[in-house]
Amino acid sequence: MSFSERYLNALNFAAEKHKGQIRKGGEPYITHPKAVAEYLCKKGYSEDYQLAGLFHDLLEDTDATEEEILFYSSREVLKCVKLLTKKPGYDQKQYVQCIKNDPMAFEVKAADRIHNLSCAYEASEEFRIKYIRESVQWYLDFSPEILILLKELASTLSIELSEFPFLYD
Repeated sequence: MSFSERYLNALNFAAEKHKGQIRKGGEPYITHPKAVAEYLCKKGYSEDYQLAGLFHDLLEDTDATEEEILFYSSREVLKCVKLLTKKPGYDQKQYVQCIKNDPMAFEVKAADRIHNLSCAYEASEEFRIKYIRESVQWYLDFSPEILILLKELASTLSIELSEFPFLYD
């Protein structure tokens, strides 16, 4: 896989902004947005989708500005990142609906959820249960891969989530 200079500059920018942040499993945080971007690349999405994958957590989790994101990407990417950013007091139903109405945000959020689900094994059981419930309620229809990953994650629990029998068939 070869990447353009634009992508590599964006990756370096995102890595600098996420510097010092660590994921639950102990790896540097940048591994997550990089994995989201790589997933989108493997699925054949354009470089703008990949940049949105790299940048999807910047406004929420770093001091990156909208101007910086625009400098390294495009207006479409910035719009997507803004849609994916949870603002204080946000309404989850409205948040998800806005994402569903934007093709780029929809695909980036699906890739984000897929990667997070594939890494959730390292989290506490309490977190896994919460994450499964949230995924079923809000993100199940984002990708068929989500159901597969949810079933795998549910199989790691010491209890069966009786409200979701379809996870155990």
